[in-house]
Amino acid sequence: MGKNDLNASINQDENKLGVSRMQRRLERIYLGGGKTKIEKQHSKGKLTARERIDYLIDDNSYFFELGAFAGFEMYKDHGGAPAGGVVMGLGYISNRMCMIVANDATVKAGAWFPITGKKNLRAQEIAIENKIPLVYLVDSAGVYLPMQDEIFPDKEHFGRIFRNNAVISSKGIPQIAAIMGSCVAGGAYLPIMSDEALIVEGTGSIFLAGPYLVKAAIGETADKQTLGGAVTQSSISGVTDYIMKDDKECLDTIKDLVSKMGKMDHEGFNRIKAKQPKLAVEKIYENFPAESTKPYKSLDILESIVDEGSITEYKQTYGKTIICAYARIDGWSVGIVMNNREVVKSAKGEMQFGGVIYSDSADKATRFILNCNQKKIPLVFMQDVTGFMVGTRSEHGGIIKDGAKLVNAVSNSTVPKFTVVMGNSYGAGNYAMCGKAYDPRMIVAWPTAKIAVMGGTQAAKVLTQIQVASLKNKGKAPDEAAEKKLFEETKARYDEQTTAYYAAARLWVDSIIDPKETRQFISLGIEMANHCKVEKFNVGVIQT
Repeated sequence: MGKNDLNASINQDENKLGVSRMQRRLERIYLGGGKTKIEKQHSKGKLTARERIDYLIDDNSYFFELGAFAGFEMYKDHGGAPAGGVVMGLGYISNRMCMIVANDATVKAGAWFPITGKKNLRAQEIAIENKIPLVYLVDSAGVYLPMQDEIFPDKEHFGRIFRNNAVISSKGIPQIAAIMGSCVAGGAYLPIMSDEALIVEGTGSIFLAGPYLVKAAIGETADKQTLGGAVTQSSISGVTDYIMKDDKECLDTIKDLVSKMGKMDHEGFNRIKAKQPKLAVEKIYENFPAESTKPYKSLDILESIVDEGSITEYKQTYGKTIICAYARIDGWSVGIVMNNREVVKSAKGEMQFGGVIYSDSADKATRFILNCNQKKIPLVFMQDVTGFMVGTRSEHGGIIKDGAKLVNAVSNSTVPKFTVVMGNSYGAGNYAMCGKAYDPRMIVAWPTAKIAVMGGTQAAKVLTQIQVASLKNKGKAPDEAAEKKLFEETKARYDEQTTAYYAAARLWVDSIIDPKETRQFISLGIEMANHCKVEKFNVGVIQT
């Protein structure tokens, strides 16, 4: 076996192990509050959140779940919150792409943790940006009271969701809400501020204050159904629009309502008949290195994602540490901005490190982004970036100015942007390559992704040096062994905070995906974005 074959075999093994680890974690997350809680849900005649979604979406279609790792390994002192206690994602209902949000009542009775609110806001943001209908499957006990101070009063907290309900309706984006369990207190506004509300008889209930609070507040005794059950809210108050006998009838009615929606405008992004990639998709496992510091041929990764023969490189021999290319993915025309991880030689004969953004590559990417906006071509950013080049030569060459041009272009770009974090995503490189702060329509990570201000080793060295200097000033200088231990502890802590799982838990990325799903993700994303007209592109001040 040759060296290249050995490296490919090592890469394949490590990448497959990473995917397997991700899938095992997802299997646990999919159980929500556990088998006992699921059985309890079934005993009440209720489907679970994921069962409801499976029944709701079209046969032979799929549900692209977003935020499955939200809350991952957070809230340990509170028993955890798998998927943040809510399931959300994109699915087809009656051949119409919709954003679906379903409370998971097996997790703390569907109570809202801080990450639950953030996840719901992200679902609404995606629906607004792409003008796709929203379907809420409500089954929640309301705010998780032990953490109410982290979810209730601020701008991006619980109340923002109801404000968004109003804004979404004003934009003509349909919202349908089904009350399939509890819906209490402030949470009661979500379904009633939607355009239409359904309620399931016997299990659904909606009220501003439950029986216990009513008793405490005004001394009145009332049971749950009398206070706000299906009959009360459909026949007496008129709060809800449809009364349903069970979960399945409720979901069937949602399908019917969606099937009768009028046709929405489409942008009309360029698409032709798709071709399969030149390289088998499984080749990604072999071609993407197990070690994040190793160089590799980035174009080989692209050849497993884009349609065969569709790549046209822009400024191929200039700014070589970024690849800019027109291509097609599943037939869709796209503009790809990808960090080139090979060590290359510039036009001046200087060696340039792969994954680093130099002045010439920043200039090239800026121009390419402007072109894609002019032509209304969606942009795909493939991140494996260690940052911008530093040092005297780069500063004298105006790296800050050239980096600012790129950040400006990314910031003002109006065509849909999609970001895939394959490997490193460090420092300002994260920003320039359309990190979460730069409004990608969706952003996903491979299990190999690392997101941080800088790499773990560099950060640990800096932090250790600061701590050692502080101890020396206090006359407590550590010996060599103690200093090494301090470095290792600092690095371990920092490395944990750079993982794809840490990022996904906090919704810095929308999902962690198997690298093999990258092509499908981008195609789905553009199909979603095609529902919304692109605004006119007006770039800000770009210094020359």
